[in-house]
Amino acid sequence: MTETRDEVTWLTQEAYDRLKAELDHLSGPGRIEIAKKIEAAREEGDLRENGGYHAAKEEQGKAEGRIRQLQHILANARVGEPPRTDGVVGPGMTVTVRFDGDEDEVTFLLASREESGSPIDVYSPRSPLGSAISGKKVGETATYTLPNGRAATVEILEAVPYVGV
Repeated sequence: MTETRDEVTWLTQEAYDRLKAELDHLSGPGRIEIAKKIEAAREEGDLRENGGYHAAKEEQGKAEGRIRQLQHILANARVGEPPRTDGVVGPGMTVTVRFDGDEDEVTFLLASREESGSPIDVYSPRSPLGSAISGKKVGETATYTLPNGRAATVEILEAVPYVGV
């Protein structure tokens, strides 16, 4: 199977380790903990009116959803630095854009949302804006569709490798 750029999630070693530890906890001790809560609530009797039971089942559903999400992220993750070229937008780049008709500039890191802890906003390369600007060069414009159905156009002002704090 060949991997496309859209399928790869670039993560730092620290982010990968943090997500792996969260997955290990949720799929091991976390599952046992929730199962114990469900069993304790079940022993209280009538499940139809048992708020503790329903809360524990809801917690279980959320945890299982997060486990699936983490498994997908880690299965498609590459640890290290994505290939980057100054002036070309791509994952791992700090990007500055200006929205058409607005003088304000917006600067953000184009990276996986799992790269939390960044001192600047993080936009996913898979987001509408991220998808529209990936591969664009400084000086080019990109148009994408907003959630309300309107089109927005941005001009790429800068794209430099993210160097952290």
